[in-house]
Amino acid sequence: MNVIAIVGPTGVTVVDTGGSPAEAHEIVTELKKRFGMPIIGAINTHAHYDHCFGNAVFEANGVPVMGHHRIPAHFGAFEGPRLDAWRADPTLEPDKDWAGVVLAQPSVLIHQPMEFTAGGRVITCLPIAQGHTDTDLAIHVPDARVWMLGDVIEEAGPPMFGSGSWPLDWATSLEELLLKVCPTDVIVPGHGQVVDREFAIRQARALAAVAQAIRGAWTAGVGIEDALDAVQLPWPKWMLRSAIEQGFSQLAAEHPTVEG
Repeated sequence: MNVIAIVGPTGVTVVDTGGSPAEAHEIVTELKKRFGMPIIGAINTHAHYDHCFGNAVFEANGVPVMGHHRIPAHFGAFEGPRLDAWRADPTLEPDKDWAGVVLAQPSVLIHQPMEFTAGGRVITCLPIAQGHTDTDLAIHVPDARVWMLGDVIEEAGPPMFGSGSWPLDWATSLEELLLKVCPTDVIVPGHGQVVDREFAIRQARALAAVAQAIRGAWTAGVGIEDALDAVQLPWPKWMLRSAIEQGFSQLAAEHPTVEG
């Protein structure tokens, strides 16, 4: 997972806080060692555990954490129950220590695009329409022409259809966001190396192909297993299963069966 430091003349703003208190402490230690300036703020790109389970460490040190206004709802529906399940059965994630995690929602909730100055740097936060989740923020540093998009873009592997995902809308949301991104801008994904706008456009097309496959299977009355057998897309089957399940659920809600 990428952690980004927005360094200004008077302080550092951190983008994403890690997936545990231990990771958060490592981030704090490294930033203080590297830059020798106070950490004055933190921003969550979205609500998934590996990007925000370190929030409590920053807040305990008096650092305000900013994030999408729907993060508390996502915590209640997904990350909270997920944390409870992990604690009840440590064998589910044996490489992680969940005992010290305190689920802390952002102290500053973002409802609409906002621009502010932190540590002498201008930062813009833009809520993104539902796609990877409904809690995603685009963070932009205008003077550097750098965008931080969390897991709306992934370079280390195919984008993850995780908890709270909206696979039918993801491509459209990304395409709308990319209208604001210039060809020479740098994009930092949630995982992997930095990319450019052309990479993001290609990923949006791949996400559109997933949405098209889901809608096609639904319209044809094809079940999840048959849809998985028919689809030819560069995702592992377990990821596509998650996408199809969530897409079918969304379509079922949009097109309820009428009886009588």
